[in-house]
Amino acid sequence: MKILFVHQNFPAQYRWLAETLAQDKRCQVMALGDAGNLKQRGKIPGVSVAGYAPPSSASARTHHYVRPLEGAVRRGQAVVRACLELRKRSFVPDIVYAHPGWGEALFLKDIYPDARLTLYCEFYYRAQGADVGFDPEFPATLDDLCRVRIKNSASLLSLEAADSGISPTQWQRNAFPALFRDRITVVHDGVDTDLVRPEPRAEVVLAGKGLTLTAKDEVVTYIARNLEPYRGFHIFMRALPEIQHRRPRAHVLIVGADGVSYGTPLPKGQTYKKQYLEEVGSRLDLSRIHFLGQVPHQTLLRIYQISSAHVYLTYPFVLSWSILEAMAAGCTVIASRTPPVEEVIADGENGLLVDFFSPDEIAARVDEVLGRSRETAKIRERARKTVVEGFDLRRVCLPRHLKLLGIENKNKN
Repeated sequence: MKILFVHQNFPAQYRWLAETLAQDKRCQVMALGDAGNLKQRGKIPGVSVAGYAPPSSASARTHHYVRPLEGAVRRGQAVVRACLELRKRSFVPDIVYAHPGWGEALFLKDIYPDARLTLYCEFYYRAQGADVGFDPEFPATLDDLCRVRIKNSASLLSLEAADSGISPTQWQRNAFPALFRDRITVVHDGVDTDLVRPEPRAEVVLAGKGLTLTAKDEVVTYIARNLEPYRGFHIFMRALPEIQHRRPRAHVLIVGADGVSYGTPLPKGQTYKKQYLEEVGSRLDLSRIHFLGQVPHQTLLRIYQISSAHVYLTYPFVLSWSILEAMAAGCTVIASRTPPVEEVIADGENGLLVDFFSPDEIAARVDEVLGRSRETAKIRERARKTVVEGFDLRRVCLPRHLKLLGIENKNKN
């Protein structure tokens, strides 16, 4: 069985599935990604990797609604050229996995009409009921609503040609048009709960500050790829003055870069971190707030393991891996009452839910958790149990992926 993974940032969501299939002697695994990104990615044993030439951007003269589609078509063409080169090397896949968001999947069925094409259905943009217009601080205009409708063009065209799809949560699946939902199966990427687990002896050393934090300290954690409104950074920052007032010994660890993954970028030279520090910084004791930037995964695990209260906020949008890892590590998670968070956290059972827009409620919940850490032990246990039973990489998610492929799981224990 020949299997091709197509993703501009490979391995991305396909890391564990590609690695598992590469270990199966019945499979030949190839990955295709943007050549400009592949140099930054680690190699997966047994997976051959090829790059396609980074496509040029859409023309500045193109209508701004259509620029993403033009860019997707250009990327799709680059993928076609790379696939034709793979054909010259006698690699013609039986199964193709691809992410439709950037146009890579647009023409795959035309190149490989006999292959089974499975798309990673991560998110379908909607003018209402999801991220757009959710936050009144960043209101959506009519222009935004119209633009969002066109933004789905590449995904819709790819879905029409695909045989099946995979979505990590039920809410993300249900965001797609009803016409396509029967093709989409809910299977999460998975969390390695053997690696991501509680460790009472963990410690985090803050270099240059002469400070070592452990699970015995009061530690509030916030983690995102980038510090931006989509993940509630602005709300969290506004909660910090009251958190510090209530908990004068608590340290706050903030993980995330200063870029923008989602939403509208700020003007050059500006960051949301700078913007909200200017807003609330005068009311903060910055000696107890530690901006760590992006950190290696091993460091991230230790941060989870020493966390006394982990705050996770998000628009109705793609569920972050970080919330599931925090739960698997045994954190007491204080999360926004937004979909798809509500799929994984039941308030008072395996975590605590708060109003996304209420800094006061967030601060009160953090204070509550830090004030009765022993009483939250059951919540922590149930949080980990939720991930182990529903999202474990090797015992739950990979077996489901392999079952869809018709391959027997060799990692049943």
